[in-house]
Amino acid sequence: MATKASSTAKSAGASKTPAASKPAAKVSTKAASKPEPKAVDKAAPAKAKAPEKSKESPRINGPLLSEAEVIKQAKTDYMSKDQLAFFKQKLLDLQAELRANAGATTEHLRELSVAPDPADRATQEEEHALELRTRDRERKLLKKVDQALMRIEDGSYGWCEETGEPIGIQRLLARPTATLTIEAQERREMKQRMYGE
Repeated sequence: MATKASSTAKSAGASKTPAASKPAAKVSTKAASKPEPKAVDKAAPAKAKAPEKSKESPRINGPLLSEAEVIKQAKTDYMSKDQLAFFKQKLLDLQAELRANAGATTEHLRELSVAPDPADRATQEEEHALELRTRDRERKLLKKVDQALMRIEDGSYGWCEETGEPIGIQRLLARPTATLTIEAQERREMKQRMYGE
């Protein structure tokens, strides 16, 4: 290889001294063009490795946790950023569903016409009353959802209001608006039954 490089250098030097002759120009262009592809080939694998690293980084940030992943997490991860993001999305979904139900009820009540038959009218009114009671319960739940979202923002979500203990992942999955542990809730219900509060 050393002899080829020295002969290439000699031919390059020879092409400089005489006036531009055709054979010398051919040799110099061939010699100059051969090393360039090798340099590009060596640089190409290094560039190909760089995008692989960038592909791995989005996986680390990844999407929200699933319910199963939240359950599997260690107790030390209780109310971590990932868990709070999971519960916030769950509450936002519930909020959107409740608002959609309220809008559907409003539209439904506007579209209904009065039935001429008294029995049909009574059935219709009973269905309206049931639907309105359901929406009233959902309105109260919507208020609790808004309060839970505020607790996520101030950092108190997932902790019992009375005892300060963790409410627990399983309870929050079943009732994302919970503010008390099961024990504290049972004590409160017992007091309500005893004293009629």
